[in-house]
Amino acid sequence: MLTGIDPILTGRLLDELDRLGHGDELVIADANYPAHSIGVPVIELPLIDSPRVTKAIRSVIPPDDYEAESVLLMTSEDAERPDVQHQLIAAAAVAPDRVGELERFAFYERANTARLVIRTGEPRSYGNLILRKGIVRWNG
Repeated sequence: MLTGIDPILTGRLLDELDRLGHGDELVIADANYPAHSIGVPVIELPLIDSPRVTKAIRSVIPPDDYEAESVLLMTSEDAERPDVQHQLIAAAAVAPDRVGELERFAFYERANTARLVIRTGEPRSYGNLILRKGIVRWNG
């Protein structure tokens, strides 16, 4: 265990996050997401919901602030955004204007270009997001 590192961030997950470069995207997926179908590394966190995983990941990587959106969500079929997505936005800690939405199949197509998928135990529909990694700034 490491001091100052969220304990759900396993060694393998930290290694995969460290390998991401500026602009690389990762998917934080709910339990129903077809994570193993796109051929990139998949980290399984089956007992943890997606907002919790998002918050932990954001504790070690910044969102990209060069592109229009740092976070992408799947557009819900309902008129209103599901509660889980509000929780994901809060956990991602990005400004509302940095959050975009993609229609379901466009989301899957975009997710297919991701470098990493983290499949959570999130049981709620639309508990997925794509996060684009920003630049890690050194304070040294």
